[in-house]
Amino acid sequence: MTAFVDFKDVWLAYNDELLAQQQFAVEDINLQVGEGEFIAIVGPSGCGKSTFMKLATGLKRPSRGTVTIGGQEVTGPLKITGMAFQAPSLLPWRTTIDNVLLPLEIVEPYRSSFKQKRAEYREKARRLLASVGLAGYEDKFPWQLSGGMQQRASICRALIHEPKMLLLDEPFGALDAFTREELWCALRDLQAAQKFNVILVTHDLRESVFLADTVYVMSRSPGRFVVRREIDLPRPRDLEITYTPEFTAIVHELRGHIGAMRKPVAGLAPASEIAQ
Repeated sequence: MTAFVDFKDVWLAYNDELLAQQQFAVEDINLQVGEGEFIAIVGPSGCGKSTFMKLATGLKRPSRGTVTIGGQEVTGPLKITGMAFQAPSLLPWRTTIDNVLLPLEIVEPYRSSFKQKRAEYREKARRLLASVGLAGYEDKFPWQLSGGMQQRASICRALIHEPKMLLLDEPFGALDAFTREELWCALRDLQAAQKFNVILVTHDLRESVFLADTVYVMSRSPGRFVVRREIDLPRPRDLEITYTPEFTAIVHELRGHIGAMRKPVAGLAPASEIAQ
């Protein structure tokens, strides 16, 4: 089966000087993801997870190798992706529904027909907001919403133009545990219904195991994938599964891989000694 996301021998240095010095942010990335698959990427801080996202969206081009999305080599920013980050970044002067509609105002082919189809698009946004529990909040401003509500609206904004792939960079990291788990379930249901690809970058191992079909562990910088772990837990997954021995065993396994990479490198003094 042809991969929807295909990284082949991808290396990235952020500028020519670093390239000349062979200093790479990520190296030797090989990854094939099937259509409709949900993957999560975990690893120690600074390992290159966000760099991988920039490569997947076309915001950065590889120094070596190729990135292919949907059968097309990535040579610039992609229109078939949506993105959401840890900070919802909703525009404070726009209502919730107008924030969600923003991509349709700036991305073709929606932009050219936005005025004529505004009523149709607003109804589409209302349905999307209702699907994540925000019915009745369409005309509220961001400051009138809780953090969890703002993040739901941010995800709706990322999906309003029906992207084939959703990229999430620590989207739930700033939320409390209960709200975070509610949003796991909201994302689970959206992805199950619409079948878009998801690439989730997270530090939360429970989150990665609950949501993903496959979890990839990145090494310390320069980042490369060192572990690929298929999550063979049945779907649909309810929160109760997070308390089972099978779930906990996978989380502990992944934690062991990351813990091993966080150990001091032989011959290097601990950071506390270096600081002195």
